[in-house]
Amino acid sequence: MVAQPIAFFDSGVGGLPYLEAARRLLPGRRFIYLADRAGFPYGTKTPQAVQALAVQAVLALATRFQPVAIVVACNTATEVAIDAMRAALPTVPIVGTVPAIKPAAAFSSVKRIAVVATQRAAEEPYLLRLAEQWAADCQLTRLGDGALVDFIERRLFTASPEERLAAVRPAVEKPLAAGADVLVLGCTHFLHMAADFLAAVPAGRHLRLVDSRQGVAQQVARVVERATAETGSGADAGSGASAEPDLMFLTGPEPFEARYEDFARRFGLEPAGSLY
Repeated sequence: MVAQPIAFFDSGVGGLPYLEAARRLLPGRRFIYLADRAGFPYGTKTPQAVQALAVQAVLALATRFQPVAIVVACNTATEVAIDAMRAALPTVPIVGTVPAIKPAAAFSSVKRIAVVATQRAAEEPYLLRLAEQWAADCQLTRLGDGALVDFIERRLFTASPEERLAAVRPAVEKPLAAGADVLVLGCTHFLHMAADFLAAVPAGRHLRLVDSRQGVAQQVARVVERATAETGSGADAGSGASAEPDLMFLTGPEPFEARYEDFARRFGLEPAGSLY
């Protein structure tokens, strides 16, 4: 029996490092990635608008591919729409992505942590609840940086090193000014520029970056193992090797722009056009 694929979606290209992390734990599985280009960016939209876009995405993926699981590789969509997605699609396990507040609190030696996210995610009460649950002994600095999300989506491969550093510098300076020693990358897009974040830290200062990739990948592996055991779609989480390629889809009208083709190929995906 051919194993069902694992589907990922994000407002854009942010979820690709999360797919890569899951692929390492689940060799042989087929992966489908959807970048909601037509809905980008999520971070400036109302919760109701994000919920509508997220529900549309998971329903389209479920209808087309019958995935064993769907990964919402987007902090904003998870924070404001995970319940709506699960209500709309109760038959498919949906794994969310949230800022790695718990490990950040554990890593901080001064008990001051910061989170950089989209404007919507930074303002969400969900983030404060995470901090109250896992980092009650820490001072939390929140920063919304929608401009950086847009920069990564549109200019990551064409910007100069100086432009890249200038783009991340505000997201580094505010946490350092607040005395934080740990910065949570609370938007999946920011993983693409982790090296730039570190390069922007002044000499003699320390700022540790934390993200949720590994935790999400491990949860995906657990969910897939449980689902395949229940349905018989593969003997274990890493089984069911497929000869079919891993694919990346967009939303909205063609064409599949060159920058998305570049992202797709860098992450071992074939550009596959528009899903809807």
